[in-house]
Amino acid sequence: MSGGSVERVRAALLAAGHADSVQAFPEGTRSAADAAAAVGCEVAQIAKSIVFRGGERVVLVIASGANRVDTAKVAAATGLHIKRADGGWVRDVTGFAIGGVAPLGHLSPPVVLVDEDLFAFDRVWAAAGSPMHVFATTPIEILRISGGIRADVKENG
Repeated sequence: MSGGSVERVRAALLAAGHADSVQAFPEGTRSAADAAAAVGCEVAQIAKSIVFRGGERVVLVIASGANRVDTAKVAAATGLHIKRADGGWVRDVTGFAIGGVAPLGHLSPPVVLVDEDLFAFDRVWAAAGSPMHVFATTPIEILRISGGIRADVKENG
């Protein structure tokens, strides 16, 4: 599964006019902390993709690895009733397993919010289709290639 998912991300990056900056880390990049350790950056520079259900719509929040996502803020920004998505549904609608969800290349086009906090960084890393692959990019490029909108999604407290 992951081989095809990584190739789908590579193809989507190239189709979007983005360099294929996908890198493999055999030690794994499943969590933001794992990814940060693998690439040698701050946890906050990991652009983690979290999928929610907005009714039958796919809602993708690309959040800073240091932040927890506030579902009430996501609901307010999207106008949708937001609930957590289970792994099977995530795989079915995105084509990615949890831990490898990329900000682009989804099977069903998601509604996308990009965490305002990511824009504090020049470079960020996002999952590239598997729990062992990430790609380097910028917050502006994530916004562009995902078709998302900037939003305050961080849980305060």
